[in-house]
Amino acid sequence: MKACFVVLVALVSTVELQKQESCMQGHPGVSGTPGHNGSPGRDGRDGLRGDKGDAGGAGPPGMSGKDGAKGERGHPGADGKVEEKGKKGEQGLRGFPGKLGPQGIPGPVGHKGQKGELGLQGRKGMKGDLGDRGPEGSKGEIGYTGAIGLPGPVGPTGAQGPKGETGDLGPEGSLGLQGEKGDKGDTGEKGNTGDIATVPKSAFTVGLSIATKLPPSNLPIRFDKIIYNGQSHYRKETGKFTCEFPGIYYFTYHITVYSRNVRVALVKNGEKIIHTVDKYQGSEDQASAGAVLQLQVGDEVWMQTSGGEAFSGLFADQDDDTTFTGFLLFSNA
Repeated sequence: MKACFVVLVALVSTVELQKQESCMQGHPGVSGTPGHNGSPGRDGRDGLRGDKGDAGGAGPPGMSGKDGAKGERGHPGADGKVEEKGKKGEQGLRGFPGKLGPQGIPGPVGHKGQKGELGLQGRKGMKGDLGDRGPEGSKGEIGYTGAIGLPGPVGPTGAQGPKGETGDLGPEGSLGLQGEKGDKGDTGEKGNTGDIATVPKSAFTVGLSIATKLPPSNLPIRFDKIIYNGQSHYRKETGKFTCEFPGIYYFTYHITVYSRNVRVALVKNGEKIIHTVDKYQGSEDQASAGAVLQLQVGDEVWMQTSGGEAFSGLFADQDDDTTFTGFLLFSNA
């Protein structure tokens, strides 16, 4: 309180001096030196607690913290178990018997077997012991019967006999002697036996192997499993059958469908003759077709799929086959 009173007296003195100076209107004096700072007063008593102020605005978001340290690597998980292969399903019901196929071509007659060897002969003068009987030769098959040859040409007419001499003139009214009859001509030679007729033959049956299943689309299917190809008219390098004898042929195929759909066709010289479509339903399936075709020398026949990889599900393994067959019914050469 004393300090406050001193300050108040000082303020009053200052105001009075300013009034005296303004009355005297003298020259302004030189500024005095500033006084020393007074000793600091004691801390005032705490005032009453004021009302709570309003909440301040939200501060700006702080900076993102640094990434934490990388955690340790977890332990590897256990390997999955390989499930066993499922058992093969039961055999389906037997289908209806197919139609009787065409009669096959008679096979060739075998050659006649060789004659067996003779037993050893005893020495002359003494009757030798009976020699061992030689092995009996196998009976040969009957050979082809040759065709009857054309009849030979008629022999030339024999030379005419000499003319008989004219007899002496007889009595009037009598006739002369008649000349001798000419000799008979030689018989003509017998004609040669004609050549044996050759029967045209052409047949094949081929299949897919495990290496050639699921064939590429729009190309001849190369069946590389040769079941029969005696005349080599089918070539596995190209997958095509080439006609060597003009005539009527029968072609057929049997296919196993697995893992994909199938769209397959029998093709003659680039023209699709018959089509087969089979959609895969989650289990093995079979399909087949056949056709009779008239071919000329040089015509080609093959099989191919179409529709891309999704329609090439021709399958083959140790228990399932996909085959292609063709043979000559009769030749019209």
